[in-house]
Amino acid sequence: MCLAGRLVTTIAFAALAPVVLAGQAPAPGDLADMCKTVGQGQVGQWAAFDATGSSGSGKLRLALVGSERSGDTTLYWFEVNAVGKDPGHSGVLQMLAPSLASGTAAPRALIVKWGGQPAVKVSGQMAAMMGQSGGQGSSAFDWAAHCTSARVVGWESVTVPAGTFRALHVTGDDGTDVWASREVPLGMVKLRSAKGDLALSARGSDAKSSITEKPMEMPMMTKP
Repeated sequence: MCLAGRLVTTIAFAALAPVVLAGQAPAPGDLADMCKTVGQGQVGQWAAFDATGSSGSGKLRLALVGSERSGDTTLYWFEVNAVGKDPGHSGVLQMLAPSLASGTAAPRALIVKWGGQPAVKVSGQMAAMMGQSGGQGSSAFDWAAHCTSARVVGWESVTVPAGTFRALHVTGDDGTDVWASREVPLGMVKLRSAKGDLALSARGSDAKSSITEKPMEMPMMTKP
């Protein structure tokens, strides 16, 4: 599993069980509307999570920390900042993509800073290969990418450290459960998977990059 998968899957949180809202059956367009919220966002938005998993507990923050133009397309820098009790399980992953939902398929670039190591930037074909090799289903990136194919369970009231939300409960093919709300930056309120859980603890709109140093550039791969 590449660093992208490790950053997200090594930590998660067992939140309070959701309560189904009587009479709140999902409308036909609810999932499509929610997936738009999940895949997009505004620069500066962030959502922080309490996390627990097989490797212990920790904190995780998803954020949209920048943007840049590429031809006629606006690309966004999405960041995952994972902090574990063990410094060796802490790190930052940044991904450049048109949207969070499309990012894991073919990110334009990745910046990785693991523990006390220098930040490294990977672009082009190598970035795409690393994005595609991440752990499936349990990462925040993966659920955004597979949002439109998820099975809708229904609207539920779910309580997490950040409060109580009316959230759309969906289930992926791999059994990952996600509770999503348009009130939350990047959509996710809670994630429950075989490898760990996440529960929203805070949110805001003032995010900046967690990487302050200039990343080292890795050479781009070229076709033989």
